[in-house]
Amino acid sequence: MQTNTLPIYDDSVNTTGCCPRFNPEGWDGAELHFENKPFVKASTRSLAHVPLNMGRVFSRVLGHIEDQGASDPHQTIVLSRDLSPWESEHLFAVTKPVADEEMTSLSGDFVTKVFEGSYQHARDWYSEMQALADKRGTPAKAVHFFYTTCPKCAKTYGKNHVIGVVQV
Repeated sequence: MQTNTLPIYDDSVNTTGCCPRFNPEGWDGAELHFENKPFVKASTRSLAHVPLNMGRVFSRVLGHIEDQGASDPHQTIVLSRDLSPWESEHLFAVTKPVADEEMTSLSGDFVTKVFEGSYQHARDWYSEMQALADKRGTPAKAVHFFYTTCPKCAKTYGKNHVIGVVQV
């Protein structure tokens, strides 16, 4: 895979008007190589790992990204991780800086794994991602998840794909 590219995000099927049906083809076992890949960084509040203000934060950030033409719809990813039971961090891939949002960048090598199921399995998925890094001979530097659809759309589509992304 080329530097700073992702597997194709196929957004061609969207019957909900919200989240497209996720096509996991190409995402399982993908090796990602980032070199100063730009992301918008945002945080949400949680109560025992349950998000409280995610909708408002995501709407604001995605609105700014869209308004400023800073997205590539086929290179979509939002990397999320819990910093504590009370706060989560979200990194939105962008093509250029976005005014009025905090910017960051990622560099390094990452490996992905496709999961399917309820969000309640995140603790097990986290352990699997750490084991995947260990199997490659390096401890996990960071584990993120890409929640490909919101809970309402996942219910509509009958599948809840979540992509684990571990930095190795």
